[in-house]
Amino acid sequence: MKAWLPLALGMLAVVVGAVWTLQGLGYLSGSVMTDDRLWAVVGPIVAVFGIVLVGVGLRLRRRQAPENQGTAGDR
Repeated sequence: MKAWLPLALGMLAVVVGAVWTLQGLGYLSGSVMTDDRLWAVVGPIVAVFGIVLVGVGLRLRRRQAPENQGTAGDR
């Protein structure tokens, strides 16, 4: 699996989770989710899942780095 995929999905999940949390708490208005406690609970869960995905992506990226460094010096 490419390292950029979990990184991108994780960052997206963190942003979406934060927005859902703010909407659920009533800080962002103009949505059906405003002041709905369900989104105040689901938002942080999605954000934590996103943080885990970012960690997985960073770990995969670190594993792939030594392989790429060795080939670049041989050119």
